[in-house]
Amino acid sequence: MEERRIIHEITPLMGKDVLYIADRHKKEFTYPIHNHEVFELNFVEHAAGVRRIVGDNSEIIGEYDLVLITSPDLEHVWEQYQCRSEDIREITVQFDLHVGEDTLFGKTPFISMRKMMNEARKGLAFPVSAIMKIYGMLDSLSQIKEGFYAVMQFLTILYELSKCEGARPLASSSFAKIAVEDDSRRILKVKNYISTHYVDEIRLAMLADIAGMSTSAFSRFFKLHTGRNLTDYIIDIRLGAAARMLVDTKRSISEICFNCGFNNLSNFNRIFKKKKGCSPTEFRDNYRKTRIII
Repeated sequence: MEERRIIHEITPLMGKDVLYIADRHKKEFTYPIHNHEVFELNFVEHAAGVRRIVGDNSEIIGEYDLVLITSPDLEHVWEQYQCRSEDIREITVQFDLHVGEDTLFGKTPFISMRKMMNEARKGLAFPVSAIMKIYGMLDSLSQIKEGFYAVMQFLTILYELSKCEGARPLASSSFAKIAVEDDSRRILKVKNYISTHYVDEIRLAMLADIAGMSTSAFSRFFKLHTGRNLTDYIIDIRLGAAARMLVDTKRSISEICFNCGFNNLSNFNRIFKKKKGCSPTEFRDNYRKTRIII
């Protein structure tokens, strides 16, 4: 029998609620893949071997895992997979906060938190160093009986996480349906062009011309700014779009392949399996089998 320690309300967030905190020990993960309107911070310990799926990202986690998700459309699940632990601990905090520029989070002391929340629309995984920094506060969160102090402690957790280095996005932008954003006007124009024309053949010279640079200078500039070379970036955009079509449509694999800018089915299957760890058919079957929207 799963042991539960829950404060606030057992039911999900409603009306004027701010936090829903579930701190529990269990032997296995059984909940299907899902998404929901409210934001979520999910912590798991002693669950090495569990498979975590966030959008089109799938990873096997270690002893500690912490993920922030702030998109209502992003599917996610923690699956038992190869985990053999007899005492898994999971702390789930669902919260309802508005983080627009005209809210408290638009003010100077909250800038790093707002940036983190924005990045977490694709799911944001934190390194062990960040987890250890906030572990004590997260560990005691469900024991705080006064709602105000629970909210204050949770905001402190979010702030400390926003100042940590090494957090990484999980889902691809195209799968998560995230609009392209960037500080650099030149790179933003290029990214917008790619996100609009990824189905077509995209030539380096054309993008360099959009950026007003030579091809060699643009290649260096693009990798410096994105951390990826142009080919890998375009492939990731196309794969994210393909993964979303696999989930949301009944189109055939070959149709999806050509609708996402790949001109060779066997090449598409090979690249998809290399990047996603499974074939397009397996990816679709796994989502269809376990998907639920709550």
